[in-house]
Amino acid sequence: MARPLLITDCDEVLLHMVAHFAAWLDEEHNVHFDFESGQFDAMTDRRSGAVVPIDNVWPLLDAFFRGEMHRQTLVPGALDALTRIGEVADIVVLTNLGGEAHGWRVEQLAGHGIRHEVVCNQGGKGRPVSEIVERYGAPTAVFIDDLAVHHASVARHAPQVWRLHMVAEPRLAAAVPRAPEAHARIDDWPAACQWILERFEEQA
Repeated sequence: MARPLLITDCDEVLLHMVAHFAAWLDEEHNVHFDFESGQFDAMTDRRSGAVVPIDNVWPLLDAFFRGEMHRQTLVPGALDALTRIGEVADIVVLTNLGGEAHGWRVEQLAGHGIRHEVVCNQGGKGRPVSEIVERYGAPTAVFIDDLAVHHASVARHAPQVWRLHMVAEPRLAAAVPRAPEAHARIDDWPAACQWILERFEEQA
């Protein structure tokens, strides 16, 4: 019999990324990341004070993931929650990185004790979530992500999936509003774990 399914993002859900990205931007590029803006691309050049153009943001992100993933740290409570959830459900990590990064992400997560299927994706997560749920034949599924755009995509393509909005970085979480299409917003894993298990129990 198919088990429930958790589909979870990685960055700012399982692993802290933004704080380490901000530190690297400051150290290596003299760029300031503005946590208070609530935007993942709010960067200014410390020398000129100019906003970093969006076309320059993506290469910086790519460089971080190619060379600095070792900086990332485990979100408190994430591993314990996945262990508990894994007793009753299957778990898939759906991460928005290019296919070439699959091995890096698998190795990175394993180094933190997280060993579950990893699916790389680019763009909206609604279609891949729908495909993963169908592949597993899950009677119920929960999706976790820090970005509202992905909750909107999942609501459109897989509306039957429960959607939990989580932003694990406290400085960013304070400035990021709840995703309108999410069923709930919980930014800590102990509370999130309980919410997820309750959703699974409802469908048992």
